[in-house]
Amino acid sequence: MLEMTREEFEELVAEALDRIPPELTRLMDNVAVFVEDEPPTDDPELLGLYEGTPLTERGEWYAGVLPDRITVYRGPTLRFCETREDVVAETEVTVVHEIAHHFGIDDARLHALGYG
Repeated sequence: MLEMTREEFEELVAEALDRIPPELTRLMDNVAVFVEDEPPTDDPELLGLYEGTPLTERGEWYAGVLPDRITVYRGPTLRFCETREDVVAETEVTVVHEIAHHFGIDDARLHALGYG
């Protein structure tokens, strides 16, 4: 497994977020991004997770709710990748994938676009 501190991994996630076009980040609403070391035990290979209500499903009822949560998992990403460059690329794919869920894009469409 590759070695990378939590701080280094958090920086890669921040850099991936910085590469999202500003016209998209301006549209993101009530969402927070976190880094965790490990995913839930029932899905140990999970690289990222979106929890919340996609923008496409929000209606008049959507007010006063906690932010959506995007979590990127360090452990499985480092176990999955062979090089630091692989970690950079996989982190970017994971961040884009989870943000796409925030916009209401499902896994089938993401896989078709190469972000599966």
